[in-house]
Amino acid sequence: MSGGTAMPLAPLAAATDPGTVEVFAHPDALPADVQGFMHEAEKRNVGLGLCWYRNLVAAVYADDPGVRFYVLRNKGQVRAVMPLRAEKERLGWRLTSLSNFYTSLYEPVLAPGVTAAGLLPLLSALNREFRPLSSLMLAPMDAGGEAYRTLLGAMRLKGWLPFEYFSFGNWYLPVSFDWNKYLAQRSSTQRNTIRRMGKKFANDGGVLEIVTGPDDLPGAIEAYERVYAASWKKPEPFPAFVPGLVQSCAAKGYLRLGLAWLGGEPVAAQVWIVAHGRAEIYKVAYDEKFKAYSPGTLVTALLMQHVIDVDKVGEVDYLIGEDPYKKTWMSHRRDRRGIIAYNPRALSGLAGLARESAGRLVKAVRAWLHSDQPGGGAGTPPHS
Repeated sequence: MSGGTAMPLAPLAAATDPGTVEVFAHPDALPADVQGFMHEAEKRNVGLGLCWYRNLVAAVYADDPGVRFYVLRNKGQVRAVMPLRAEKERLGWRLTSLSNFYTSLYEPVLAPGVTAAGLLPLLSALNREFRPLSSLMLAPMDAGGEAYRTLLGAMRLKGWLPFEYFSFGNWYLPVSFDWNKYLAQRSSTQRNTIRRMGKKFANDGGVLEIVTGPDDLPGAIEAYERVYAASWKKPEPFPAFVPGLVQSCAAKGYLRLGLAWLGGEPVAAQVWIVAHGRAEIYKVAYDEKFKAYSPGTLVTALLMQHVIDVDKVGEVDYLIGEDPYKKTWMSHRRDRRGIIAYNPRALSGLAGLARESAGRLVKAVRAWLHSDQPGGGAGTPPHS
């Protein structure tokens, strides 16, 4: 299948909501109405939009023949778009969400009112293209979201056996206050660090800035990459991804790239994405040689004040992970979860189902044994 060619499948009827499915191999091949559908989804979360998928495909999956965008229509109207990726296994095929470690939230984009039964033509299309289809794995997802519940229902109606699992913890901050009130809610240690280090940094010639538009972007990207290379973090496995994300966000007015400079040298950098009332803290790094200035804390404070008082966002999201420092800036936590569903009509699906069930049984037994020990507590429940 070529990147610019649609491959419509034959109409497939569900019990209560007949629909047709088209398959595309690249986001740029999507018809205009589908692209508009994805642009609307971006208003809920940048990671659901077309710009995100364009950059992800270009930087990570450019040569991957398994990339798919499934489009479900009902009476000609777009009802769902599901970006997926196919992987060949020894006994069959596995489909996964078009996502990776850069992805903080995944979900198929559904029109209002789409039901579990209404998604059956789409799931049937997956079975038709990949024979035998052993499993479908989607993550990370919002377990409280409508798409998550609808997908679980559709998988069960299809006869697949879905299991839920924990992906990661997500710290976030609902915002209903100004910067001064927010700062007053932080610990005295954090407030003192911001005040003392801010004064020390400025007295020694330090400068803080926020880059938002494309004019200063080449120098800002270079500064970010210098800081990242000097930090404790591992090198990026896909070095084109973050620059591509920064460029696309700057073009749309979403970028907030915070930088700390000392003696003309960048010492800390953070990439935040601000769109439609939400601020996402996407990348943070600082040069460890300048740790004594707490430059990461100063850049976070600068950006936090900006998104609260200037952008007036309703939520700040620290995205992926449970690093202890995130708790000092955020107030709430939620789980991001995943779904893996096995197709019991395929031998490879039965094999995966057996492994999954055995693994969960072992975990449950271990948790039960642990809870039976003195001080063992209630143990850890299985993911199901």
